[in-house]
Amino acid sequence: MLQNITILNLAVVDSLDLNLDAGLSVLTGETGAGKSILLTAIGLALGERADAAYIRPNCPRAEINLTFDLSDTPAAQAWLEDNEFDNNEKQCLIRRTLRQDGKSKAYINGRPATLQSLKLLSSQLIEIHGQHAHLTLLDSTEQSRFIDDFAKNSDLLDDINQVYLQWRADSHELTALIKSSTEQSNQEDLFTYQLNELHELDLENYDYDELIAEHTKLANLEEILNCGQKQLDLLSDNEQLSANQIINQSISAISDLTPLTKGLEEPNSLLIEAQIQINEATQQLRHFLESQELDPQRLQALDEQIGIIQNLSRKHHVSPEELPDVAAQLKQNLNNLSHSIERIDSLEIQVQQQSQQYFSLAKELTIIRTKAAKKLSQLISEMIKELGMPQGEFSISIEPRPIEQPKINGVDKIEFLVSANKGLPLRPLAKVASGGELSRISLAIQVTTCRDTSAATMIFDEVDSGIGGGIAEIVGQKLRTLGSNTQVLCVTHLPQVATQAHQHLFVYKDNSDEMTTSNVRSLSTDQRIEETARMLGGVNITSSTLAHAKEMLMLGMEQ
Repeated sequence: MLQNITILNLAVVDSLDLNLDAGLSVLTGETGAGKSILLTAIGLALGERADAAYIRPNCPRAEINLTFDLSDTPAAQAWLEDNEFDNNEKQCLIRRTLRQDGKSKAYINGRPATLQSLKLLSSQLIEIHGQHAHLTLLDSTEQSRFIDDFAKNSDLLDDINQVYLQWRADSHELTALIKSSTEQSNQEDLFTYQLNELHELDLENYDYDELIAEHTKLANLEEILNCGQKQLDLLSDNEQLSANQIINQSISAISDLTPLTKGLEEPNSLLIEAQIQINEATQQLRHFLESQELDPQRLQALDEQIGIIQNLSRKHHVSPEELPDVAAQLKQNLNNLSHSIERIDSLEIQVQQQSQQYFSLAKELTIIRTKAAKKLSQLISEMIKELGMPQGEFSISIEPRPIEQPKINGVDKIEFLVSANKGLPLRPLAKVASGGELSRISLAIQVTTCRDTSAATMIFDEVDSGIGGGIAEIVGQKLRTLGSNTQVLCVTHLPQVATQAHQHLFVYKDNSDEMTTSNVRSLSTDQRIEETARMLGGVNITSSTLAHAKEMLMLGMEQ
């Protein structure tokens, strides 16, 4: 249960430290006194979106602290342990700060927490019923939520929706593959043709640089042979003017002089080495020239092959060296096309199996919903009779729709039906109930479904609007009874409800300073009588009003 609320610098609240008791606590006060700011603070602390506009003027930040006793909330204790938030003495401390730059921070038991974590934890701690619940009740999605919450269908809904999401993903993929398969044959023919073109290049032994080098040599071979033969003459074959003959003469002449001076020994050695090098170069050049042969046919073949390569490289928008990569990609494309057919066959089986599983789960969900709807309809019918609709009847229609494909949350059309008067047929809630009737039906649904709630604290924000008199007293009694098992916090304008409370909190404005401030105080018995009299009689409170207020309070406290 919620033990304490501490608020600093939030809207009209300067500083507030409020302790809450078990049972039913009511919040009352003049219109505009700031009752809603308490609910706003709780919502912010539990993960609602923050806004710098909430911060009190001229203050750097706002802060909200909530203290919970988790003794009767094992689910929250387990959540804290599973998410590694300390759970000391079965207490939970939640803190939220808001800054002027719009940023905020959240903490659970002193440790930083995300807003998502706050929201997950808050679902274990508090259940809030807003003052416009009777309007949301007209929404079909909200009606489905009520029946599923009452039937405790969360696990089954998770299973059926998981199957649905997988079915939808696989169905979309299957549709896309089938659509593209109409083009597959043309693509396969194109890829095969292109790959065969490239395979003619003998890609396993393909080296474009070597082809260019061979073509360059053959194209210039005649010039190479002529030039090479001339160099052989100059180096060796010309007996009179060859380099070899000239160097040989020089070696002979200098060798005759070396006995006369040691200075000629080194030049003579270098000339001998040069003669050796010339002879070796001559032999290699002669061997090269003798091994070469003009081959016009090979040159023509190379011309054609290089032309084909260059045309294919332009066709595929790559360099000639990258053509093997293109062939590899084409091979992969063909492989993918082949696998897509296999994938279509596999997906068709999967989608069929998922559809069968979905409709099996949907049938189970329909059975559970139908059983729960019958029980809940009876309970709500009894409740609305107590709330001033003695001839009222309430029914929840569960009608499976004949659909062929899975959908989210099952196949059922769920509709709340009501008959406000005897003899009239049940009709959809939105088409029958007046505003006052809708408020009472909404309250009956909320109070009835709250019996099975796991939350230790429930908040009702003016859900008793649109009712009064004896019906209001019954509402107060119902909330007080609910408070015997669950902590209930109710914002109300009805004295009949307020007098049923175990704790009465009064919200008021203080205008003594330059800036208005809202405060909350817990009322004593005498103060409760005065506040009840104000709620009954307005500005001019008479002794009769006070006596009536005291009587109402005493009767309420005896419940």
